[in-house]
Amino acid sequence: MAAGEPVLVAVSRRKAKLVRDELNGEAEAVYFVDMPRLGRNPARIISAWRDFVGEHLANDAPVRGIGEPIWPGRSDAELVECQRHEWLLNLAFAEAPAWWLMCPYDAAALDGEILEEAKVTHPYIADGAGSRESDRYRDPMSSPDPFHEQLPLPAEEPEELVFSLHDLGAVRRLVSHYASAANLENTRREDLQVAVNEVATNSVRHGGGLGTLSVWVDEDALLCEVRDTGCIDDPLVGRERPPAARPDGRGLWLMNQLCDLAQVRSQPHGTAVRLQMNLN
Repeated sequence: MAAGEPVLVAVSRRKAKLVRDELNGEAEAVYFVDMPRLGRNPARIISAWRDFVGEHLANDAPVRGIGEPIWPGRSDAELVECQRHEWLLNLAFAEAPAWWLMCPYDAAALDGEILEEAKVTHPYIADGAGSRESDRYRDPMSSPDPFHEQLPLPAEEPEELVFSLHDLGAVRRLVSHYASAANLENTRREDLQVAVNEVATNSVRHGGGLGTLSVWVDEDALLCEVRDTGCIDDPLVGRERPPAARPDGRGLWLMNQLCDLAQVRSQPHGTAVRLQMNLN
């Protein structure tokens, strides 16, 4: 702030208040984002940083950021996607102008394994002993994705539907049926329908013309998974805002904006996209 450098702080509202209270009445100079809202689906975060950096970065005013995507209480699926996000963040900005981002981890409340994984996704680690290079860091420009493991199997047998171009209506109806039975509110039911339809359409167009939709309820979430025989080469797909002049590429972007969580796993033999809507 003293140097006039733009700062974006993406943390919970409670922690944002703690930061504001320490800024001596000058909090108006800092941009705040509610991370639990923005980062509920971690795949949304990279585009937010891109927007901020693109708007504020200048040669004489470096951009500063504080972002906490991992906090106590995250589910196992959310944690994996947060860790993938933190690893992909380095890829997204590998060739961009330099800027400074700190990712706070609540060491007193988080599991030690989570803290160890942070050393894989961050080139530098800072703690009470000072700042140092991470000896476990895996550069995404030269290392494979360490968080690309297959998705866990559903706890219960899901309902499945094999679909082609002519079955997209049946895809939407099956999603709507489960969403209604799970008492998902109207807007969120429609959001899920749109997201699944976009993914299924991609399967028809780019995944061999056929796909399989699986739908099930797992504890307090409704999940829909679309599988096909296509392969997605871009690990950042759906995480970066498509250019306005580009006629396609919006389906997976839209999916990430509409769903509480989205998980993409792609291998040469096929792709699985799992969408989640929380029920409470």
